[in-house]
Amino acid sequence: MILNKLLSAVVVTCITLLFSGLANAQAEQQIKTEIQKKLGPNVKVKSVSIAPVPGLYEVLVGSEVFYTDASGKYLIQGEIIELASGKNITEQRQTDLNRIKWADLNQANAIKTVRGNGSRQLAVFSDPNCGYCKRLEKSLQQLDNVTVYTYLIPILGADSLQKSKQISCSADPNKAYIDWMINGVAPSGKSDCSTPLDKNTAYAKTYGITGTPTLFFTDGSRFPGAVQIADIEKKFSTLK
Repeated sequence: MILNKLLSAVVVTCITLLFSGLANAQAEQQIKTEIQKKLGPNVKVKSVSIAPVPGLYEVLVGSEVFYTDASGKYLIQGEIIELASGKNITEQRQTDLNRIKWADLNQANAIKTVRGNGSRQLAVFSDPNCGYCKRLEKSLQQLDNVTVYTYLIPILGADSLQKSKQISCSADPNKAYIDWMINGVAPSGKSDCSTPLDKNTAYAKTYGITGTPTLFFTDGSRFPGAVQIADIEKKFSTLK
């Protein structure tokens, strides 16, 4: 008798959760449709889901996080901060969305630089004509015991593509890259070999890498821009 009651309670709970999940999914889809209608065809709403704050829904547009109400009437841009802990929920969510899987990076498509024992790993997406990339590269020279994988993505024009090809096709791509980025010695020679540039550019597009430099660490976290060496070292210290 007791067993039957317990089984009945479990069944009722499962059914309740099922219908609750279906109701939530239906509400999220309705809000997504409403928001998409108002934003127009040129803006893609990726998803709508329940936010950590009651009554609010998270709206993901591209890689940006917004919020809306249950009617989809308002679009809220801003950050949700949990007062008790001081945790920036929006920032954490944005960080999680920007993560990649380190294993998804094809290291064969990168220029590999090893200093010291190479134990610490870092990936950089770079354009040879990017001033901030040159600044970052000079900073990276200060790192020891590191392996840097540089993925060339020529996004700044035809000359970037030409230089990227010449660097990739050189007998020593790492030397050609450093000579240009650090010493200002322009790459020369052939540019008609098989290169990974198209694959790198396609990867960048898939993961929303729209600017250079963009750094990735082995936990998948993304750091855009010419990151300070102190911040890189601080991040490495959290990965130990």
